[in-house]
Amino acid sequence: MHKTKGFTLIELMIVVAIIAVLASIAIPAYQNYVAKTQVTAALSEIAPGKVGVESALATGNAALVTASYVGLVNPTTHCSSVLATLAADGTAEISCVVLGNPQVLGSSLTLNRDPDGQWHCAAPAINERHRPHNCN
Repeated sequence: MHKTKGFTLIELMIVVAIIAVLASIAIPAYQNYVAKTQVTAALSEIAPGKVGVESALATGNAALVTASYVGLVNPTTHCSSVLATLAADGTAEISCVVLGNPQVLGSSLTLNRDPDGQWHCAAPAINERHRPHNCN
């Protein structure tokens, strides 16, 4: 009697079906992970501008504040445009228009300084699951 080796067609089809189900779950999860990473990277690119804003406020140069004045590059790897402003009352804003996959592309990410010197991150147009933990 001759013994056959290998897999049957049905066994191969079951394996392909299992792989398809796993891929249908994994790909969207990975896309969400990538989107959150892109937003977090954009935030890390504009965060160093806080030091420049604080310095301009301390030296009385509020009117001179721009993205380049506070040491930010425009555009960056993850921001299509970067803007920085500082008002005489101490309120400031550093904003970024996010570059990335379609889930976050074109969304605004902003660091706001209140008159008391506290910085807050705001990203209302970005889905909550894509925002960094400290950003509302």
